[in-house]
Amino acid sequence: MASKTITYQNHSFIISYEIIQNNVQKNMIFLHGWGSNKALMLQAFKDYFTDFNHCYIDLPGFGKSPNEIALFTKDYANIVKIFLEAINFKADVILGHSFGGKVAALLDYEIILLSSAGILEKKPLKVRAKILCAKLFKILRIKTSILRSKDADQLNSGMYQTFKNVVNEDFSPIFKNFKNKASIFWGIDDKATNIQSGKKISKLIENSRFYALEGDHFFFLTQGREIQSLYNQGVLV
Repeated sequence: MASKTITYQNHSFIISYEIIQNNVQKNMIFLHGWGSNKALMLQAFKDYFTDFNHCYIDLPGFGKSPNEIALFTKDYANIVKIFLEAINFKADVILGHSFGGKVAALLDYEIILLSSAGILEKKPLKVRAKILCAKLFKILRIKTSILRSKDADQLNSGMYQTFKNVVNEDFSPIFKNFKNKASIFWGIDDKATNIQSGKKISKLIENSRFYALEGDHFFFLTQGREIQSLYNQGVLV
């Protein structure tokens, strides 16, 4: 494991990362989802995609990459760009899970999306009720963390604002304007990002292919070999 300090918008970011050298010409970047870290991605893919060198990154605010300021997804994409330049690691393909998929879609490379976030889905009644209560508490100036999403638990103020910044971003225009190749994989039983969202992303991205695999939002933890196989079989032209 290594770390690199970069500067973005007058702030210093310490980025923790790990590189696996397979002594080949092509490079793949792995971006984790919200609340996760590079260790999970490393666990899933270290033995696969061996025709690429691997770079696993802890995005700011996760794993061993600290962050205390509010960011948007576009900031994460810019930080990844600066980081890759700083370590002189040229990307050929970027693989992103969930929130990491949104970051990948903002970068100008071929992408592999795993249950990507970015399509706004209708929230369950319970969630909508919590949002309404939170807005009411804000008007009444009542401070409470009871209504926070589980994804926002134990976040510092900067990361909590980041969560609020990114959770309702509609990436439909981003996907529609994405011009590179995209391979999209989804867990059939995903409850966090509905499989219909994956199909919509595939329709929006012109040069894409879609695969539904067994499993939930973290289906890739046991499907690394299958993802690699399907990716290698379906060469896009």
